[in-house]
Amino acid sequence: MPHLIVEYSRNLAGFPEAQALAELNAAVCASPEVADEADLKSRIAPVQQFEVGTAPANRAFVHAQLRLLSGRTPEAKKDLSERVAGVLRRLTPRPPGVLVQLSVEIVDMDRAS
Repeated sequence: MPHLIVEYSRNLAGFPEAQALAELNAAVCASPEVADEADLKSRIAPVQQFEVGTAPANRAFVHAQLRLLSGRTPEAKKDLSERVAGVLRRLTPRPPGVLVQLSVEIVDMDRAS
């Protein structure tokens, strides 16, 4: 049931989307929290219109949201977050003069619904 959604600002030209998806899927599916690799649905998309803060500065972002059925321990969530962040840290372009912010969010999906 996990869903992985990655958004990145369009000023990160050359973001390796296909490679990132493959490596993110492998990292998440390697967790004992994912019973079947076919359960993971992932996607990645550039954000065309964005702002980072209010100052006129060269800034960019990558944000990953991993949605999981509720019931995971804080330790399991931290492990999953670190797996995703590690891939993003390694693959995210770092254009000269651009401040790039990375974030990972783990979201509980209500099992009852």
